Amino acid sequence: MADDNHSTRDRILDAAEELFAHRGFDGVSVRQIMSKAEADVSLAYYHFKSKRDLFEQVMLRRAEILNDIRLKALDVVEQHHPDDAPSVEEIIGAFVNPLVDLLAREHDEWSHYFQLIAQINNSADWGGELMTRYFDPLVKRFLEALRKALPDCDEVDLFWSYHFLSGALTLTFAETGRIDNLSDGVVKSSNMAQIHERMAPFLAAGFEHLCRK
Repeated sequence: MADDNHSTRDRILDAAEELFAHRGFDGVSVRQIMSKAEADVSLAYYHFKSKRDLFEQVMLRRAEILNDIRLKALDVVEQHHPDDAPSVEEIIGAFVNPLVDLLAREHDEWSHYFQLIAQINNSADWGGELMTRYFDPLVKRFLEALRKALPDCDEVDLFWSYHFLSGALTLTFAETGRIDNLSDGVVKSSNMAQIHERMAPFLAAGFEHLCRK
């Protein structure tokens, strides 16, 4: 019975994740989520307190995984530099590349969640609250690493640089296809290998330019 309950809960979370990613919190009803999950509506309130609780559980279940893999990547980078700070590009690579690689390896499993993160990060209603709650401790850990790599960086420049990084990363997650159209197919928003090769160097250059001006 416990396995059945777990399976139903996961189906609800998967359905909610996809529908929230496509339509937003206000564009989806609990009944629509349960229909997609092929589960009785009453089970939504057996597993979750409310639609808001369901939304937050969708956020939480994968946020913990993403935070863990990025912290481990940063630990590895720092272990390679026992006597000095890693480079800015190495630190930013530890922040962005594990996500890009995960999306490349398991696209169908993760694409809806990344699209949802992109949506939330650009939402005045949700961005400040949910991104702060689930990701700020991780971000602060990376900012500390960047302060060591850029010891003379003004705090204003450091935080604006992170802000621009966050926007570039979540726009990439959204895979809107705009760059496909703009480039007439020369590049594709789904090409994670090209993104991996370019994103960290590009973002590191921005940090270094502002912080060493």
